[in-house]
Amino acid sequence: MLSAQVSGLASPFASFSARHLLTHSSTALRLSCQLARPGWSGNFATMSSVNDRRIGEGTPPGITPAWSMVPGIPKPRASFRMSAPIPSWFENWLEAEREAHTLRLWSPILVPGLLQTAEYARALLAAAGEDAERADELVTARLERQAILDRSRPPHVVAVLDEAVLHRLIGTPAIRHDQLTRLAALSERPHVSVEIVPASTAANAGLSGGFQLASYDGAPDVLNMSGVEDVTAESRSLLRRATVVFDLVRGDALPPTASRTVITEAAELWKQQ
Repeated sequence: MLSAQVSGLASPFASFSARHLLTHSSTALRLSCQLARPGWSGNFATMSSVNDRRIGEGTPPGITPAWSMVPGIPKPRASFRMSAPIPSWFENWLEAEREAHTLRLWSPILVPGLLQTAEYARALLAAAGEDAERADELVTARLERQAILDRSRPPHVVAVLDEAVLHRLIGTPAIRHDQLTRLAALSERPHVSVEIVPASTAANAGLSGGFQLASYDGAPDVLNMSGVEDVTAESRSLLRRATVVFDLVRGDALPPTASRTVITEAAELWKQQ
């Protein structure tokens, strides 16, 4: 049972699985609930992640941190750390990406970070104005993310890309060739599906921007949207919209085998330049 200090909390809280709580072990879980004390009010509706804060910090007086309110749930393990520093606003997505059983990626412009080669990533970071030292750190962090693809039980990854991604020059033709060769090789793995929306489709539902969805057993999906700084969210309305868009663009995509052919043909064109 939950603490008697929190009114009407047990039923809503039961909908949050242990997996959902542990997934957010690197952040504070801010509890919005009805409390019988001045200054703390509102309905229990969300448990929102707060960057750069740890579980238990900033919790209202007399309230036990959320993870400890469920009998039998152990204290969350320590935060996942990379050898290279990463932006704080990206930490939530890294946790989601690492814990998910399924990742759905949509990109109309670039190869997603999870599938990038080191040189492709470095060229992008240089174009964004990062100095060589910082770029090297971020490339290292990006490659460390990709270790999830080599686990004994990796997540199932469905990456849907607009065909324009294959023909945009990033770095040099050689870098572009190597990136597409890598992409084609990854698409041959049983847990990775790369699907291309052909240029002949013209407009599609996802041209307004790329995003990524992470899915778990018994817990809400997590959405990461690309922009000036990536935004990670669990809003139900945003998740519904993103899921609809993903299904629409995937419906326009070629099947995996045909997509691999398109990728290898584009790689050959870059090789000839």
